[in-house]
Amino acid sequence: MPNKLVILFLFAFCFSSFAQEGKKEKKNKITPTEELVVETGPIIKEPIDPLAPARAAFYSAVLPGLGQAYNKKYWKIPIVYAGLGIGIYFYINNNNEYNRYRDAYKRRLAGFEDDEFFGTVSTDGLQDAQKTYGRNREISLLVTIAIYALNIVDANVDAHLLQYNVDDNLSFKPHYRINEFDNTGDLGLTLNYKF
Repeated sequence: MPNKLVILFLFAFCFSSFAQEGKKEKKNKITPTEELVVETGPIIKEPIDPLAPARAAFYSAVLPGLGQAYNKKYWKIPIVYAGLGIGIYFYINNNNEYNRYRDAYKRRLAGFEDDEFFGTVSTDGLQDAQKTYGRNREISLLVTIAIYALNIVDANVDAHLLQYNVDDNLSFKPHYRINEFDNTGDLGLTLNYKF
C-alpha cells in the first residue's frame, strides 16, 4: 500500500510538472502580430555656460541695457533707459534750480538788488530753496545710480535664471488625497524627476 501512494505521488508530481512545461511552451510560442517601434528623438540640452551671468552683468555695466539684449530680453531695454532718463532729468532740473537760487543768494550777499527773485523771495527763502534743491539733486543722483545698479543686477539674475532646469523631466505638483483611515483630506507636494 505504501508503494501505491508513492507511485501515485510521483505520477501526480510528473503530471503537474508536465502541465507547467506545456504552459511555458505556449507562452514562448506566442508571436506578436504587430511590431511596436518607439521612436525617441535625441534630447538636446543647451550646455550651461557658467560665465554667462558675469558676461551679462559686465555688458550692462559697460552700456546699460546691453546685458538685457545679451539675455534676449529686449522689452526691458526701454524700461532701463526710461528709468535712467527720468533720474538724469530730475538731477539736471534740480541742479539748475539750485544754481539759480545760489546765484541770487550770492548777489544779495554782495549787496545787489537786481536778481530775479528780488521782492518775491527773502534772503532766508533763497537759503531754504538752495537746501531743498540741493537735497533733491542728491536724491536724484542716488536714484539714478540705484537704477543703473539694478540694471546690472537684473541682467545677472536673468542670465542665471535662463540656465535653470525647467524641462518636462522635472515636475513639481501639488496634490490632494482622501485619507482612507480617518476620511480626512491630506494636502501635499510631489517632486518628480525622470532620469
